[in-house]
This record gives sequence, structure tokens and C-alpha cells, in this order.
Amino acid sequence: MIENTKKYLNQELAKTIAMAAKDRKASNILILEVTEICYLADYFVIATGFSKTQLKAIAQTIQEKVYQEYDKAPRHSEGKKDSNWILQDFGDVIAHIFLPEEREFYNLEAFWNNAKRLEFSPLGTIEP
Repeated sequence: MIENTKKYLNQELAKTIAMAAKDRKASNILILEVTEICYLADYFVIATGFSKTQLKAIAQTIQEKVYQEYDKAPRHSEGKKDSNWILQDFGDVIAHIFLPEEREFYNLEAFWNNAKRLEFSPLGTIEP
């Protein structure tokens, strides 16, 4: 029961992160459930922005929204200064925000190809 509650709360956090990215016009938003194959987190949220300014805006909006709804700040952030990839670690959920070239180069979707993919719909729902 506790494990199901934790999974639900982490999935809701991932959904909140995806919605915040969507609010800043992120593209190709994907949620990967990595619970069974990764000890780092339960979910990765991957999104694409089209400029460094947009990446920063997406990251800022994610941080604000998660703080407002969960009273939680990232444990760790990487890449905020002139980066092509920003990572925000919220514990059981990690957000990756890429420029298109970086997303293609690092191809986390292929690296974590055994993860369950949850497509993020424009309505804010996630579907397997």
C-alpha cells in the first residue's frame, strides 16, 4: 500500500513537472518510468526547448511549480549557465531539459529503452 502511494505521488510529481514544461512551450515531453531499472529515480521527465533562454525559463517554471505544489526544491541542479542541457533532481523524479541537438546526441530514450514510456498528452494526462 505504501509503495503504491509513493508511486502515485511520484507519478503526480512527474506530471506536474511535465505540465510546467508544457506551460513554457517545451516540445516532445516524455515521462520514463525507470523504477525497475534505475536506482537513481523512479521517473525521468524529458523535454526539449529551442533556445538557451527557453531552457532556463522551463527550468525556472518547473522549480516554481514544484515548490508551490509540493514545497520541494531540487536537491541538485546542473547546467543552468549557458548550457544545452539542464538537469533538475527532485529525488525520485529527475527533469532533463535539452536543446534538440543535445537531446538527439545523448538520446536518453534509447539509453533507457527498457523503461516504461508514458507519453504526456496536451491535456496533461499521461498514458502508457
